[in-house]
Amino acid sequence: MAKCEVCGNDYYLAFEVIAAGNRHVFDSFECAIHKLAPVCAQCGCKVIGHGVEANGTFYCCAHCARAQGAVDAVDHSRTSPRGLEEGS
Repeated sequence: MAKCEVCGNDYYLAFEVIAAGNRHVFDSFECAIHKLAPVCAQCGCKVIGHGVEANGTFYCCAHCARAQGAVDAVDHSRTSPRGLEEGS
């Protein structure tokens, strides 16, 4: 069995994640996220999905990136599903 590096649980279904050349062992995705997920520079939440990277900084969404000055950040097309321009 392998021991989770976050919670210390010795679990037979533990798994390894190699990130940036470093090997990590976890017993759950929760612990892996706690240890490895970047933190949004605007609101402080863990970036679990794709998120946005602007100027070398991670954000959970385009809204947070724009709030920090990344004015061109978008997390969807600028055209809405109804064909209306954003902000109209």
